[in-house]
Amino acid sequence: MGLRDTCGTLHENWYAACTSAELGTKKPLGRTILEEMLVVYRDMAGQPVALIDRCLHRNALLSEGDVFAGCIGCPYHGWTYNSQGQCVHIPSEGPERAIRPDKTLQSFPCMERDGLVWVYMGDPDNIRNEPFRMPFYKEKGWRSYYMITTFANGVTNLVENFMDVPHTVFVHSKWFRNQTRTEGEALVTRTATSVEIEYFHQDSIGFTERALNPKGLPMTHTDKFFMPNVTRVDYTYGDARNFVISSQITPVNQWESQVYTAIAFRFGWLNAIAEPFMRWYTRVVIEQDVRIMAIQSKALKRYGPQFMSTEADLVHEWIESLRDYAECGEQGDAPVPAAKRIRFWI
Repeated sequence: MGLRDTCGTLHENWYAACTSAELGTKKPLGRTILEEMLVVYRDMAGQPVALIDRCLHRNALLSEGDVFAGCIGCPYHGWTYNSQGQCVHIPSEGPERAIRPDKTLQSFPCMERDGLVWVYMGDPDNIRNEPFRMPFYKEKGWRSYYMITTFANGVTNLVENFMDVPHTVFVHSKWFRNQTRTEGEALVTRTATSVEIEYFHQDSIGFTERALNPKGLPMTHTDKFFMPNVTRVDYTYGDARNFVISSQITPVNQWESQVYTAIAFRFGWLNAIAEPFMRWYTRVVIEQDVRIMAIQSKALKRYGPQFMSTEADLVHEWIESLRDYAECGEQGDAPVPAAKRIRFWI
């Protein structure tokens, strides 16, 4: 059994498999989600298809094969499958053999939305939800782009990292936030499916703020987690300027994740000239997180999650409570909705 079979209800969700731009019409892509190997390709209508990445004949990877006429062919012996996973052609049996219903690959619900290709990893007859809508994607007045990043760590730890302020003055010193020795206050709120932290102190995110907020408008900052794998970080400057970071964390296995980060911003007339800078800057910052997450995972693999928390870590504890409950198959008492103010220093 793989992670998909042992993760409780965490598989009952849509996960990003690739960006729309990555998935062409001629070649398939191989992707691994929750340790399940998938082949993703486009059918004759250009719609995405997701099947198990394993030919039924001799287990060759279909993702190394070819796409033609809405079907995918195995690179080993040419067995061919349609978008429902049915084997429609076995070359060694001649050209006239009909579809073989006894030879059908597992298929997964698949859709395209907001520039991402999504695969539902749960029961296809009982789909619980829809893919998370990426904020402000292609909306008027906004610019957006995706970053694709491989992390050597699991979903829970990445969620906590993406929503954590205290680490930024060490991991991203001078790049994202500087140590100010000031006390901050925030409100942490947990629902049945989310955790949000709203900050009340006046904050600064480093030298970029001087360029993107030259008038020094007050900044508001919120971080949100949506079960089971999405974070959204909002920075708002007055009524006219916004910077939003939304991360879709796709679990490859327990210790590897593929993250699709949508950067959306609204800086008025600065939009066009800001985008090259934003692409460079956000890549620098996320690679700093890649490094610290790899450092953390080395110790976690040996010692497990032996965490000692402070008041500033309440958001982490509540994220863990929601994911732990889902990982246990939603058995026992569910985490109750709650809200609490916290204080911490940065």
